[in-house]
Amino acid sequence: MEQYKKEFIEFMVDCNVLKFGDFVTKSGRNTPFFINTGFYRTGKQLRRLAEYYAKAIEGKFGLDFDLLFGPAYKGIPLSVATSMAISEHYDKDILYCSNRKEVKDHGDTGILLGSPVKDGDRIIIIEDVTTSGKSIEETMPIIKAQGDVNVMGLVVSVDRMERGKGEKSALSEIEEKYGIGTTAIVTMEEIVEHLYNKPYNGSIIIDDKIKAAIESYYEIYGIK
Repeated sequence: MEQYKKEFIEFMVDCNVLKFGDFVTKSGRNTPFFINTGFYRTGKQLRRLAEYYAKAIEGKFGLDFDLLFGPAYKGIPLSVATSMAISEHYDKDILYCSNRKEVKDHGDTGILLGSPVKDGDRIIIIEDVTTSGKSIEETMPIIKAQGDVNVMGLVVSVDRMERGKGEKSALSEIEEKYGIGTTAIVTMEEIVEHLYNKPYNGSIIIDDKIKAAIESYYEIYGIK
């Protein structure tokens, strides 16, 4: 596992973003682990997060694209911060854009924030976590309605590695349905590999009990 992935896993723990216990996901699944990116709350945290996203994007897609699209709401700061990180670390100027939840009919009108989307734009969508693919179902029509664009792919912070609506993972279903690439900074498998029975800051984050709960969860929702 690359060093930046290990650092990102520990970064999530430090920020209280990665939690283990008893939770319910947006798609209604009872899960023993939860990734709440709403706990990235400071400028320093967001800057580091954006650097990890930038590495994941560069590794999967390269930097030959035009625009980062962050779906409202959590995707808004992600698109802004990551476009800044790409500019700073790779000397590449990328546009950023997000959608509004409601169309604005005065002042800066329309459904988009940030850069307009125009014909020929090569776009990467940036999200926090995708469990069922519902967010992308809502986002793709908005982007496609803006013009003749090329959506190259989707990047998320964590691949939960569980089924979407069928038997394949949510990211695999997105790849097949929309013909785009997908990537994540880390996968849940990598998280378990790095944290299981290894002390971090004086405690064990994933012990035998939590690992067993994760395995039981994947027996139900894991990829067949």
